[in-house]
Amino acid sequence: MSIRLPSLLVLLALQLSGCAAYRNYDLEMQQTNDQLMRGNYQGALDLLEAHNPWDDKDLLYYFEKGSILSFANALPPSQKAWRSADQMIFQREDAAPSAAMKLLSRFGDEMGTMLVNDKLRRYEGYDYEKVMLTTQMALNQLGANDFDGARADIKKTHEREALIARQRERQYEELETQATSQGIAVQYKDLQGYPVATLDAPAVIELKNGYQSAFSHYLAGFTYEALGERGLAAPGYRHAIELRPDLPFLQQALRDLDKPPAKADESDVLIIVQSGLAPARSSVQVPIPVRLNEHLVIIAPISFPVMVPDTVTPSFDQLIVDGRKRPLTVINSTTDMALRTLRDDMPAIISRAMFRANMAAISQAQENERNPAKASLVVTEHDPFEEADTRTWRTLPDKTLVTRLRLKKGNHLFHAPNAPGTAPVTLRIDRDHQVINLRVLNVIANIVGTARLPDPTPSK
Repeated sequence: MSIRLPSLLVLLALQLSGCAAYRNYDLEMQQTNDQLMRGNYQGALDLLEAHNPWDDKDLLYYFEKGSILSFANALPPSQKAWRSADQMIFQREDAAPSAAMKLLSRFGDEMGTMLVNDKLRRYEGYDYEKVMLTTQMALNQLGANDFDGARADIKKTHEREALIARQRERQYEELETQATSQGIAVQYKDLQGYPVATLDAPAVIELKNGYQSAFSHYLAGFTYEALGERGLAAPGYRHAIELRPDLPFLQQALRDLDKPPAKADESDVLIIVQSGLAPARSSVQVPIPVRLNEHLVIIAPISFPVMVPDTVTPSFDQLIVDGRKRPLTVINSTTDMALRTLRDDMPAIISRAMFRANMAAISQAQENERNPAKASLVVTEHDPFEEADTRTWRTLPDKTLVTRLRLKKGNHLFHAPNAPGTAPVTLRIDRDHQVINLRVLNVIANIVGTARLPDPTPSK
């Protein structure tokens, strides 16, 4: 019995890439996040371990584990997991494989993604995930009042942004050359039935890119200011303003650098509220017309990724401190960053998808010749592997909101809005600069990294 060339190549691609194509990561994380939303952190960890039974854990495992442990206020093990993720990213950034190994690796990845789907690629992490990793690591440090440790992770964030910018520039040049040579003129706006409006939303288009966060740079400014390095704080605030020029909150931080510091009995408190979860990735099939010759066009159903935002966690714009409402400013949206990243990645995704569409159309044309009575202008053979890559860091917080207060040192009462099942929490403010990180999921709120006090009575 003869086997067609595409089938042989698919078989080889699967052998090179293991069983990645069989994994339903979206379903796995739906189950894990369901436990997380209920506040069952151990249950979420147990599911994560059950879904990752192999010894060689991947990048996503460490992403998700660090987040779950951070939700549970287990900061040292959370930081350990994230350090493992950071080390994996660093090794891949720093690696310089031999030409032969690089060719073999690229051959396996590219052949698998072109002929099967993007799920066969080794998960490298999206650019915004890499930057937000070191930002979340810095938050862990600040939650433990370790400003020097946060400074080191913030420095990593800046270095990683610069590296990503250089890599992106090269990738865009290579992709443009490739598209020209292959004659690919399809853009994401041409995909019939694809939710184009999500990629063209004003909040997405207004972002400078998909990986730089105004929150990351504001956090850098605050950290440098707390360490007495105002000369470094100013560039952090300025960069945040460049990324989000529409936010007076950021401009105020830069102006306040010239003001006297807090009094001896006062604290400059940065309150950070991170709500919801990063969007899921799902798969949608789009009909792609493939012109095989002057008279023959065959339609091939090809899968593309779409983003599905978290709609469970309610939105809010204020926090209650000592019974007084304090307005919050949304300074970052992981959903917008993910959509902007997808928007920027679509040309490369389309390039690989067009290759698969052509192979499917050619196979259908051959089948039409063998069986003219059942000839079809639409690909009829169902491909169980034709699905978009749904892997992404799901437990990363979505929206980041901030406010900054001068509070008297002592005990203060904090209450999360839209969290009726959560009692107010009394926290002690005892440093000249202090960070409070509040995580809100569904209607469950948790203070991360700051010691709670048993007395719920606010200071007089």
